[in-house]
Amino acid sequence: MPTVLEGRDVMGLAQTGTGKTAAFALPILNRLIQGKRGTLRALIVAPTRELAEQIHDAFGVLGRQTGLRSATAYGGVSINPQINRFKRGIDILVACPGRLLDHLQRKTVSLSRLEVLVLDEADQMFDMGFLPDIRRIIAKTPSERQTLLFSATMPREIAHLAQETLNQPVTVKVGRTAPAATVSHALFPVAQHLKTAMLMELLRHTNTESVLVFTRTKHRAKRLGEQLGKAGYRSASLQGNLSQNRRKAALDGFRDGTYQILVATDIAARGIDVTQISHVINYDIPNTPDAYIHRIGRTGRAARSGDAFTLAADEDRSMVRSIERVLGAPLERRHLEDFNYQTPAPRRDTEFSRPARPANRNRRPAGTPKVQKARPTWQRRKPSNASAANRRSNQSRRPAMAASS
Repeated sequence: MPTVLEGRDVMGLAQTGTGKTAAFALPILNRLIQGKRGTLRALIVAPTRELAEQIHDAFGVLGRQTGLRSATAYGGVSINPQINRFKRGIDILVACPGRLLDHLQRKTVSLSRLEVLVLDEADQMFDMGFLPDIRRIIAKTPSERQTLLFSATMPREIAHLAQETLNQPVTVKVGRTAPAATVSHALFPVAQHLKTAMLMELLRHTNTESVLVFTRTKHRAKRLGEQLGKAGYRSASLQGNLSQNRRKAALDGFRDGTYQILVATDIAARGIDVTQISHVINYDIPNTPDAYIHRIGRTGRAARSGDAFTLAADEDRSMVRSIERVLGAPLERRHLEDFNYQTPAPRRDTEFSRPARPANRNRRPAGTPKVQKARPTWQRRKPSNASAANRRSNQSRRPAMAASS
């Protein structure tokens, strides 16, 4: 925070949940109090709508007595209320890249007087393909500005972006957040095709409150949520293809207990702030140890006990070892006594395969000759002038030839 107050550019290596929002929000509020009101001077760019709302709420709480006005801009909702809000004047904008570019193209937002730019969760924006959009946004900002870039990891592309964007930055590294001591870890070795059956078995025999299940893909999150619903569980899925209204309904329902189980991808789960999660279940093992710690950090909060279950197939062994090295301890292996581990794999993945497209009834069977359809009279090609002249010439010759004979 002192570095931000000094006006220095900052490269922050920190995960979600480390308190970084307050670390940049308070200095920004302190800076903006001293200037002209109603002019956009601080922009925070976030990868997801949930995270944007969370940051916006933090500014609302921390800056309640300042008189500064903030707003959000993200897709999935009508753009007109956002435009009307901007017309009344704002000091702080929290936005997702795509919708922000829409506003810049419409000229409903101007960054010409921007003083502070914050790029939050930069690695996630890279994973979501937003880096070209980020560069276009940065190009619209003044060269004289303070820039804060936060990222949980440092891919090569983010390092390049930092070099391009930051001016003699101070690097602040928040150590990897250790999992809460109240969280117990368990690993359930299981074949890939038996994961859904094992998940159902775990849910049947475990005393759970709210359960957050992680999958690797949007399609799997959707299908698994549907399967849990058919099995009688109050479940919902959270993935990128949902409309804003459905995402909000899923999150609100999970918070208030309408849904007992929420199935989500890593990206869609960014910004989820629910304190009463009793179990985190990794249906698919995460791609990195940091992602594992990030996932399970959503349980065991506020000194409550929590459980982190991971379903691991044979091909996940390397990542399991990496996670154990980071944790500094082996994950406890568990086996379900009455579970049938010998069920053979199906010849075809019917559980998560995408539905086949309906057959084209008009398609010509293989080996059948193509039949040229007759054109309607109005589509038939009109003869050219030359062809018509040739026919008239031929017709004029025929009587002469008959007379000479």
